[in-house]
Amino acid sequence: MNKVRSLTRRQKHRTLSDLLHAVNRVQQGWCNYFRHGVSAQTFSYLDHYTWHQVAEWIRKRRDGLSWGSFRRLFPGWKIRDGQTELFRPQAVAIVRYRYRGAHIPTPWASNAA
Repeated sequence: MNKVRSLTRRQKHRTLSDLLHAVNRVQQGWCNYFRHGVSAQTFSYLDHYTWHQVAEWIRKRRDGLSWGSFRRLFPGWKIRDGQTELFRPQAVAIVRYRYRGAHIPTPWASNAA
């Protein structure tokens, strides 16, 4: 969240496309690293937080753009600039990491006597 907050400062980027590329790189790297854990709620929160940070960045750049005008500019509330769309961490599939595999016996297996 600190990286997203620092990236959405007003003076950092000239265009929305530059901002989306920078934020997407940070989010994709973070999501790829943590997708093996139990992180669905965290991904959902990060998605919500990032969307609002970028939306406020856009609204401030356009001198207090109203939410109605914002919705007309970005139909379906999807923030995009041409082909570049804001990455949504909530859509990342979470796959549990099974480091033991199927062939290594667990030491906690019950031995039926």
